[in-house]
This record gives sequence, C-alpha cells and structure tokens, in this order.
Amino acid sequence: MNIFKKDKRKEIKNETPLERSNTSTSGQSLVKLRVFRINAVQNPNDVPHFDEFQVPVKRWTTVLDALLDAKSYQDSSIGIRYSCRMASCGSCGMKINGIPRLACYTKISDLDTNTITCEPLPNFPYIRDLVTDFSQFFDHHRSVMPFVKNKKADIPNVNELTEYEQTPQDLDKFLQFSYCIKCGLCYSACPTVATDLKFPGPQALSQAYRYLADSRDSDKSKRLKVIDTSHGIWRCHFAGSCSHVCPKGVDPALGIQLLRSHLLGLSNSEKKLAKLHDRSTNSYREGEGE
Repeated sequence: MNIFKKDKRKEIKNETPLERSNTSTSGQSLVKLRVFRINAVQNPNDVPHFDEFQVPVKRWTTVLDALLDAKSYQDSSIGIRYSCRMASCGSCGMKINGIPRLACYTKISDLDTNTITCEPLPNFPYIRDLVTDFSQFFDHHRSVMPFVKNKKADIPNVNELTEYEQTPQDLDKFLQFSYCIKCGLCYSACPTVATDLKFPGPQALSQAYRYLADSRDSDKSKRLKVIDTSHGIWRCHFAGSCSHVCPKGVDPALGIQLLRSHLLGLSNSEKKLAKLHDRSTNSYREGEGE
C-alpha cells in the first residue's frame, strides 16, 4: 500500500500546469477559452467583449480544436475562419495569448496555461469575432506584381512550351520567401503598419524581393518603382517582429533589407537572366527580357 501511495504522489508532482487544471467528470482536462466577440458588419456600434467557455482538451489539442469544440457544443455563433488545419492555408491566424499565431499550429499544451485568450489579428478591420478583413492586405500584395514578368513566361503555342534553366544557387536566393502562405501574421505584428495604412507591409515587401531575386523575372524597374516611395520600403524601422511570428520560417525583415541594398546600390542589382530551353535544338538560349 505504501508503494502505491508513493507512486501516486510522484505522478501528481510530475504533472504539468495544464494537467493540474480542473477536470471534467469524464476525467478530461479543462481549460478556460476566452473568445473576443464583435459583429462590426451587422452592428457598427457593437461593443467588443469576451465570452468564456470551458473546453475539454488533451495533450494534442490545438487552439483551433478548442474553438471548434466551443462552436459545436456551446455557441454556434462564434465567428472563425479556417480551412486546411495543417498550417498551409494561413486562414486561422489570430492573436493567441497576446501573440499572432496560427490556431491550427498552436497546441494548448505548449502554451503552459489554463486560460487561452483568442483575439482577432491587429492592424486588420473587424468583421465578426475572430474574422478580419484582408482586403487591404491583398491589395498591397497585388501592388508589387507577385508573379514572374518575362516575355517568354507565357507561350500561347503549346508546341513551343519549354522551361528555364535555374541552378540550385539561383533557387536559394528566393526559396525561403516562396514559402509565404499569406497568413497576415507578419502584417499584424508590424508597428509601422499600425501607424501607416499606405505602408505595403513586410509580406508584400518580402514578396517583391522574392521576384526581384528570381532569375526568371526580367522586370525589376516597375516593381522597385512601386516600393521606392515615401510610404514604401523606407518606412520600415526594422523592428523584426514580422520575422519572429512567421509560422513558416520566412524572414521578411531580411528580404526588406536586401531590397534596400539594391535600391541603395550596395549590392549588385544586375542579375543574369535564366536561360530558356530551346526544344528544337535541345539546348539553352539566353532568356529574353521585356
């Protein structure tokens, strides 16, 4: 008997703060979920407030799982945006315990607390509860022309379809920036975005560098002209918050600094365009610019 009692005390001593939380009658751990509520579309004068829910969780439960549990069994009116549940679509971005995160990528056990506070992303207009308006964010994204611009990029004759030759070194120059999923976390964490609505934000600026560095792209002047303004790249104060919150390991702050070096002439802005494969001779010829 003494042995069993000693083992039981040892088990309790090794429990995490989450496991020491209140438990339901079924023995599952419970956490308090505080959800920001507002309906700015139907009622512009709606007063923001928090609703609280007791949600059962396990070690692998994510914040998105907890929110969907509350929505399914306690309050179906909770507004939340989500899709893939695997940190690929970027839809479920929100502020969780004060930090911009993806709800599907954040496990409650990693937060090491019994109270989870979910709020909409800062720097975005409210729509409803945790859902925000990304219209301005995507307008900034489109403004930097996030696509390869090259005369040979679009070939109407399918018989002439071909590809560019790109070395691993060429790929490494922009690869990490291509991992961006447009979740808006970097945009919400940026202090400059909070004070200047015309500032493109770290996502758009890092994507401008992504295509500037791509050897298949031949039009750098138009893209640089968009960001080289008083409200453009020079408004960045290099706080680094954008890189800190990115869930995909992208470093937008680095992309912005590399862009600046091109504009200031501190780095070689002349890149060698990728060669285009000529299927008729099975060889490569120089890619043609615009």
